Formats: sequence, structure tokens, C-alpha cells
Amino acid sequence: MSQEQNTNFFEIVDNRSLVDKVEMNLLNFFKTKNLKPDDLIPKEMELAKSMGVSRTVIRESLNRLKTMGIVESIKHKGTVIKSPDFSALLQKSMIPHILDNSTLKDIFELRLVLEIGMADLILKNITQQDIEELDEIVENEPVFTADVLFEIDHEILFHGKLYEITENKTLKNFQRVLLPVFNYAYDSGLVTKPNSTKKHVSHKDLVEVLKNGNATKFRNAMRNHLENHFNRLYDKVMV
Repeated sequence: MSQEQNTNFFEIVDNRSLVDKVEMNLLNFFKTKNLKPDDLIPKEMELAKSMGVSRTVIRESLNRLKTMGIVESIKHKGTVIKSPDFSALLQKSMIPHILDNSTLKDIFELRLVLEIGMADLILKNITQQDIEELDEIVENEPVFTADVLFEIDHEILFHGKLYEITENKTLKNFQRVLLPVFNYAYDSGLVTKPNSTKKHVSHKDLVEVLKNGNATKFRNAMRNHLENHFNRLYDKVMV
């Protein structure tokens, strides 16, 4: 039997599994050492020697962590811990064409829950200028029927302003991540699907609550504003 034939008895070693293990070791090391943003981590050679692997494996593992925004290489300094941008990580994977409808539906549900829960932040931070801007937004909106409740550009404009009023950076960034879900609502037929309930609190109604109400009233009004979405989601699962 030739040497080439003899090697066929061996299973191919999956290098990726080794990289996965090193990646987990690095993350555990960061946690154990309680490393903070801007803290230096050991050099590649030191890490390779400590884990008994090649520098190539270490480098590939670190590149993964760089892609996730967990570490960063700084010239003349080395590799440091970085505070990852949560919304940026999600943004990279938020590609509607490669997400199935079930996942997009889950994200759409998350959007509904978030917008109901933003009431306290909105009422805490809203200013007269914000009210005036919301008034201008709703003034330019067309009149909607009982079935088709809004047009996507106006929906994004109005709700985007609400996210902005929260003054919560993560929420505002997350709203940008959720934008493909607005398209899903239309592409799937969600907002044009007939709905027997016909309940609807308009954007204009929401602004009036913000002018005269409190967080509890606004939370209830937002829940009623989104009532048709909930009805359409649960009357029939979109496919």
C-alpha cells in the first residue's frame, strides 16, 4: 500500500473546530481577567505558546473577535479590548433576503414590544420642539383606510422620531436595524391583510396623548395603535 493510499485512513482534521475552541478560550480569558475596553491582551506569540496552538490559529480567532467588535488592533500599541457596538453587529446580519419569514416575524414582534415599552423614556425626555416636529409629521400624512393604516415612509418617519426622543443611543441604533422589518410588513401583506377588528389609534391621536397625557396613557395608546398589527399577526401566521 502506497503512502498516499495509507493517508486515506485518517479523518480530515477540522481546523475550524480548533479556532472555535481558541475563540472561546480567549473570551473566557477576557472574563476571568475582568478586562475592560482599552486593556491590552497578550501578544499572538504568547497566546499561541500558552494554548499550544499555532499563531495562525490565534490570528484567525482574533480576526473573528475583531469582526464582532470585541478586540481592536492599534498601531504601535497592540491588540486591545473594545466595547462592541451591539446594533452594528445585528445590522451586519439583518439582510432580509437571507432571513426567513419566521425570523422576520419574530423581529417584527420585538419591534412592537419595544415601542409599547418606550413610553416612560419618551415622556421623560420629550420637548416642545419634539411635539412641533411630530405635529408636522402627522400633518403631512395622507388619510388612511381602516385596512391600510399607514404608508411605510410615514411610519418610519413618525416612529423614528419617537426612538430619537428616548435619547437612548442603543434604542435609536436598534431602530435602524429594524428598518427591514417595516419592509417585511408590506412584502408579507401584513398591513394590507383584512382585519375585522378595525381598531386604530392614529399617529395624530398619539401626539395628542403626548401633549396631554402621561406615560401610562401613552403606553396604552401605543398598544391600541399597534392593535391591528397584533390582530393580523395572530389571526393568521404569515407565510
